[in-house]
Parts: sequence; C-alpha cells; structure tokens
Amino acid sequence: MVDVPAMILAGGLGTRLARVLPETPKVLAPVAGRPFLAYLLDSLAEAGIREAILCTGYRAESVEREFGTKYRDMWLRYSYEAQPLGTGGALRQALEMTSVETVLAINGDSFIACDFPAFLAWHRANAFAASLVLAQVADCSRFGSVDTDSHGVIRSFAEKSGRTEPGWINAGVYLLSRSLLASLPLGQMLSIERDVFPAWLSVRLGGYRSSGAFLDIGTPESFAEAETFLAGLEAVS
Repeated sequence: MVDVPAMILAGGLGTRLARVLPETPKVLAPVAGRPFLAYLLDSLAEAGIREAILCTGYRAESVEREFGTKYRDMWLRYSYEAQPLGTGGALRQALEMTSVETVLAINGDSFIACDFPAFLAWHRANAFAASLVLAQVADCSRFGSVDTDSHGVIRSFAEKSGRTEPGWINAGVYLLSRSLLASLPLGQMLSIERDVFPAWLSVRLGGYRSSGAFLDIGTPESFAEAETFLAGLEAVS
C-alpha cells in the first residue's frame, strides 16, 4: 500500500491531439469507452492510494464533472490553474492543498505499469529527496533520455536528439519531498522536466528503472495505440 497522496497533472491543452480530439482535455481522451484518466486512477487505487489532487486547467469543469469527488476508494480534490503554470508550477500550487512530507506526482497523458509500492520503498531506502520512474524504450528521440550511475543516482538529462536509439526516459511518475516542491516560486510558470529537475541534480535525484510497459498519448499516432496497449495490460493482469 502506498501511504502518500497523488497529484495528477491533468491540465494539458492536448495541442497535438486537437485534430483527432478537438476541444477535449487529454485526460478525458476516450480509450475503449473510458476516459484515459480512469486507467491512471485505477492504477493508483489498486496501489492503495486514498487521496488524489488533480491539477486542472484547460476545460477543468469537464474533468471535475466526469469524476466528481470520489473514485473507487479514493477521494479526489482539484487544484485549478486560472492561468497556465506548467508542470512544475501546477505541482507547486497543489502543494498548498496538503501538509504531507512526500507526494506521488504523475503525468495525466502517459501510463506506465509501475509497481508503486516498490518504487516508494526504493525511494525511502535510498533517502532521495526526489525520485523519477524511468522507462526503457526502443526509440527515445521524442522524449530525451536520463543517465544514472550504478546506484540509481541521476547524473544528467539529455535533450531530444532526433536520433532513433534505445534509452531510459522519464516516465512521468515522481516522488517529491515537500521541502523541494516548496522551494519553487508559487504562481510562476515552470516545467518540472526542463526547468526544475536539471536544477535539482545537486540534491541527489533518484532514477528508478522500471520494467513496466510505457505509453504516452501525446500524439495522434501514440494515442491510436492506447486501446491495444491497455487491453494487453488487462489481459496480463
């Protein structure tokens, strides 16, 4: 059981998906008759998480209307961005809604079959201030890559190279200490991937290498794979 709350980045515009899902937030993208966010919430509920804060922005009312305040055994609350804050700024704002020392943050437009309790145990055993789940992909050209040492300490983040090559990428799942998140300026637009994590390399970031299957629905091509991908996971489970 994971005894920390989750923060879900659910405010994305879905610009690249606009031609296939006009005016639909990415987290509400329909996959096999259900919003994509439902699959993320299922994975959190099954890990024992009992509270999630959804960081909403674009068409926030649609997300809240769809999911309300309760999903399975999990209470849902909403941190609304009146103006775009980026992934880092959204998490900093949501921190004001909780007093816990550690939060689990996840992207609302990607999915990894991650063992959340094992990730939390690893994070605590290594006393990292922040940890990222890493996924191995055959082509990291669209994502950039993450380099770690033999102990899982992140050494560097490489930008998108444009070259088709395998590598370990940021899977969009993080464990973050309150002190680190609170050090970010409140109300400022920040990308946690581009602005925050590279600046935090000096505080010893952990990179947890997961063997779980990974999916990002950020493009029409990858979104088209979502139904088959998630059906395959359900068949395995």
